[in-house]
Amino acid sequence: MSKLEQKLLFQIRAMGLPEPEREYRAIKGRMFRFDFAWTEPHHRLLVEVNGGNWVRGRHARPLGLKNDYEKLNLAMLAGWRVMQFDGTMIENGEALDMIAKALGVEL
Repeated sequence: MSKLEQKLLFQIRAMGLPEPEREYRAIKGRMFRFDFAWTEPHHRLLVEVNGGNWVRGRHARPLGLKNDYEKLNLAMLAGWRVMQFDGTMIENGEALDMIAKALGVEL
């Protein structure tokens, strides 16, 4: 688990949000994993933490972007809601706020 994922998980737990599943395979027959998943039928929410966007990490390279697009599109076709966050959004609390809203929780 990356440091950003650890930080977001800490925030989720600190605010009392429902506990997500980790490294969840939401797309049958594919190896794609999502960092966080809330699998209850009334949630069906997947969250991806994209670190390294500004330092040419995997999510900023052409093949990484292509794979990310495929992964997210397949998840949406399977009926999932998908959210993506970078380090800034986790650090400033924006990610936590959006996840809470998606889960129907008031912070």
